Amino acid sequence: MKYIVTIVLTLVLLSCKTQNTSQAVVKKTTKTAPVYVNSEGHSLVFPEEKHFKSLRQVTFGGDNAEAYWSFDDKQLVFQSNHKKWGVECDQMFLMDADETLDSLVAPPLLSTGKGRTTCAYFLPDNKSIVYASTHLGGEECPDAPLRKEGKYVWPIYDTYDIFVTDLEGNITKQLTTEKGYDAEATVSPKGDKIVFTSDRSGDLELYTMNIDGSDVKQITDQLGYDGGAFFSPDGTKLIFRSSRPKTEKDIKEYKDLLADGLVMPTEMELYICNADGSELRQLTNLGNANWSPFFHPSGEKILFSSNFEAERGFPFNLYMIDLDGKNLTRITHGETFDAFPVFSNDGTKLIFSSNRNNGGGRDTNLFIAEWQD
Repeated sequence: MKYIVTIVLTLVLLSCKTQNTSQAVVKKTTKTAPVYVNSEGHSLVFPEEKHFKSLRQVTFGGDNAEAYWSFDDKQLVFQSNHKKWGVECDQMFLMDADETLDSLVAPPLLSTGKGRTTCAYFLPDNKSIVYASTHLGGEECPDAPLRKEGKYVWPIYDTYDIFVTDLEGNITKQLTTEKGYDAEATVSPKGDKIVFTSDRSGDLELYTMNIDGSDVKQITDQLGYDGGAFFSPDGTKLIFRSSRPKTEKDIKEYKDLLADGLVMPTEMELYICNADGSELRQLTNLGNANWSPFFHPSGEKILFSSNFEAERGFPFNLYMIDLDGKNLTRITHGETFDAFPVFSNDGTKLIFSSNRNNGGGRDTNLFIAEWQD
């Protein structure tokens, strides 16, 4: 879920062939020249960003986030609400990994164009993806309340279910049918399991299932929002974000918000466990919002986004930390928002979302870095 992008702006501020309703002209996208510099000719890499050998901007306009690589690293799936592509809220789009998108020409739309979608992820065949959508609950974009009693919140839509679609946008399977929120699905690098978040137990917990939707198992069972989980490169561990209310006041607030289909994500820490839920432990204890974690290719470190150093809720930057919680290192040095870091399967590239090079506006775009340790 990428609603947290908005807090930065606010504080700064079933098996069938789908019918796409987007009004955008969708055609084979034409590769344009790669963009490595800003309008003044300066590199998109800030001087302190030593882990980036180069940085390429690949989208221009709208909010573009949660981009994930195909298993062969040749393609990317991401979500966008770019109005010039004819969508009113987040939908799923496909692009080649070496592509720079034209802001006026929509790339292939993989979701239905109905409802709201989130968190698409490639399956190991490189010919299909899983993603969550509210379209069975209505064709219109559901309301997205981001404030309740002055506090920043995320909507937890009970119409979200997880689907499989091919790369032509045809839904081939519905993986979840339980009542309530089922979303945030990601796939193990081993290609055998999916982890996702569901409130089927009455709380927002992590679950795993086989990639065909069978053998569903609950992984976490403590009060609080557990979400945004990813497998380690060898598929043996899970890293995820969590808000774990402790005081009586915080517990009541969490339960009241959840009853209204909301969560408040401004206080989150990272937790790690084995893929079966055993040996659960808290990884960070930094304060503020620590989220969008992803394993380093070595499996020994975690990249994540955080605003723990911020006094006013922003900026969000990328950090790296060892699995024992030591050697916290700042990776990006932006002044607004960097998040959703995802390594390519070969470990040579990192894609993430950023507000950099947007002319001082509100656009969030995708950037691909050549990674160097």
